[in-house]
Amino acid sequence: MTQTTKEMTEAMRLAMLHANPKLSRFDPLPRIISHDEFANGHCGWSQLVGNYQDDLDTMLPGYAQHTSAMLSTLPHWDAGSHGGMGSSYALKIATRPRVGAQNAAIKRHTFRHRGRIRFEAYFTFKPEARELKLSETDVRSVGFLFDLQSGDTDKGGERVMPHLRFLNALDGRHIQKWQFKQRTTEFHPMGGDKIMSHYHLAPEGWEDLPGGDQRLCYNEIATKINWTYLCFDFDLDAMKALSFRCNDREFDLSTFDSIRIPAMKNLWCMLNFVLFAETDTDKRAFLYVDSICISGDF
Repeated sequence: MTQTTKEMTEAMRLAMLHANPKLSRFDPLPRIISHDEFANGHCGWSQLVGNYQDDLDTMLPGYAQHTSAMLSTLPHWDAGSHGGMGSSYALKIATRPRVGAQNAAIKRHTFRHRGRIRFEAYFTFKPEARELKLSETDVRSVGFLFDLQSGDTDKGGERVMPHLRFLNALDGRHIQKWQFKQRTTEFHPMGGDKIMSHYHLAPEGWEDLPGGDQRLCYNEIATKINWTYLCFDFDLDAMKALSFRCNDREFDLSTFDSIRIPAMKNLWCMLNFVLFAETDTDKRAFLYVDSICISGDF
């Protein structure tokens, strides 16, 4: 393919992308792996169930608190329902009403090419609006992570888990900064040598992203929402984060690294995505996601 032909092909791709109002809100890489609009259903996002063997009670407590993600019209008591950005529905991840409670949703893939991958989403968060108060410090954190593993022919393969969270509040103090995690918790054998469990969303081990302070839009009362954009790029070949953007800000990843552990025996080419929320009070915290685009350079 000549340079001119490549340029024309790229120009045509961009024209088709920009003409599609559902995709033009994103900046995808050339191949779109999945485009999740929750008016179409859960789109593969399901409960993050912890590992167990023979008995559900062997599941670690962190995972046992998780419940299924829901489809929501974002209802609220004072004016009805918000709905999503472009439809009536969004994905809703809700914690239990207990200080420090967490919930997570996961989408499971495998990869076919070790190149660049991009995760884009429009999200918002709110506490359950049980009081006539702003309640801007009731949500502790929201975030996302990837759960990746090298291919089965790689020598010295790794399981790599980049984590990013927006720490909104802690013990009632408004914090508002992005953090990452490089260390996980103790591993627990669940049975045999292929079933292990570790609760990597535990509150310990989070580190501040350099220059990661950011004030996100949180509207004037507990029922109003505004959608926020994020974009995270990762290289599956080098297993290294490339860039992270949220709204009009791009953040320094010079000190960023992922949780890195030896490869598991049955997770080859794993490409999983997780969304999570955490509450800072005895109210449920809600992470709402309008739409997600996952794309790659292959």
